[in-house]
Amino acid sequence: MADIHLVNWNVNGIRSIIKKDFVRDIEAINPDILCLQETKASSEEVKSACQLLPEYKLYVNSSKARKGYSGTAILSKTEPLNVACDMNIEEHDQEGRVIAAEFEKFFLVTVYSPNAGDGLKRLDYRERWDEDFRNYVLELQSKKPVIIAGDLNVAHKAIDIARAKENFNKSAGYTQREIDGFEKLLNAGFTDTFRHLHPDEIKYSYWNQMFNARARNSGWRIDYFVVSNLLLGNVKEAAIHNEYFGSDHCPVSLTLDI
Repeated sequence: MADIHLVNWNVNGIRSIIKKDFVRDIEAINPDILCLQETKASSEEVKSACQLLPEYKLYVNSSKARKGYSGTAILSKTEPLNVACDMNIEEHDQEGRVIAAEFEKFFLVTVYSPNAGDGLKRLDYRERWDEDFRNYVLELQSKKPVIIAGDLNVAHKAIDIARAKENFNKSAGYTQREIDGFEKLLNAGFTDTFRHLHPDEIKYSYWNQMFNARARNSGWRIDYFVVSNLLLGNVKEAAIHNEYFGSDHCPVSLTLDI
């Protein structure tokens, strides 16, 4: 058994963050596997940006529906056994939101869950997504344990959002229906690693850029490493790295002995 260090980061545009301290930050964090969400770029543009991290093998899923929107990537120092994009569900497979990489002892799924939208106009769709994504990872879990790394676009509990009362059932990412979707995932045999190791710690991974929220630390914890309960004994550390900037999200990490 050996330690494996995973990092997850919603970069809010790979072409933008690469012009900042992104490469230096990744070299400092030094993940074995790096998962990115909201790359907002074509596959060619992501590949071009990630040439600055040559020690990683790169796997990209870009939006087919809208250019410069959504998108995910996995960068790994170890070549996976297999990599697959999307969930094979046409309704969900247009925006480049899912990549699954199979390794010897686990599947790693990076995901950028859809936002329920202004006025919660996409909440019905988000509910369908949550159910279908849960079934998707359960199918993978029937073969080997699963690590989910992503921006799940939901604050699970009041401790995970700075202004819980003001936002509840009014803001995308903190409605009962979204919370219920996350609860169903956990109840299906998964654990939120950060909250498992840090049950009472208030720490956020996302801050709205419009309201100077980061300076006031008025944030949300919506970026996760969620693991199959079978892997819980392998979890050594789960952390939120709000010392790193460049995006409206900060990186989160997971260390496993596996």
